[in-house]
Amino acid sequence: MSYIESHSAPGETVIYETRLHWIVMLKQSFLGCLLLGLPGAFLLYYAATLTGDHHKTVQTLEEVGAALLLCCVAVLLWSMMQRNAMEMALTNRRVVIKTGVVSRSTNDMPLSKVESIQVIEPALGRMLGYGTIRVIGTGGTTEPFEQIQNPLEFRRQVQQQIEKLV
Repeated sequence: MSYIESHSAPGETVIYETRLHWIVMLKQSFLGCLLLGLPGAFLLYYAATLTGDHHKTVQTLEEVGAALLLCCVAVLLWSMMQRNAMEMALTNRRVVIKTGVVSRSTNDMPLSKVESIQVIEPALGRMLGYGTIRVIGTGGTTEPFEQIQNPLEFRRQVQQQIEKLV
């Protein structure tokens, strides 16, 4: 059960949920594999090809290589956890965003306070299906939802819920 579902008011139902697009993990994953994974794999390979009386050297190379690979896996898991820790949802009463892995931050805006919704899609975002949504509330307050999956669908769902209120 998601955070938003478990913290909904009585009678409040989740209409649409989305999350960050996988593209947000790309930079960390690439750097983790390039800076940690490849050197670790190379050290393990090099240790396996050494012959002769190099037991101490082989052991050190294997330990360092394995440590680098473990760090690479940790970076990949951390980036996945960060992506999964952000929830964005539309309920029949409000728009909600929850972020955070260790500490938590939530922002919500009642549908009655939503004035307009701005969608920003870069060229790559249009091709891959991600973008930024800015929910603009009465009084000019803005809630940005960055790099989310299917931003146009999220906007459409919010607009449908606002029309039901009127």
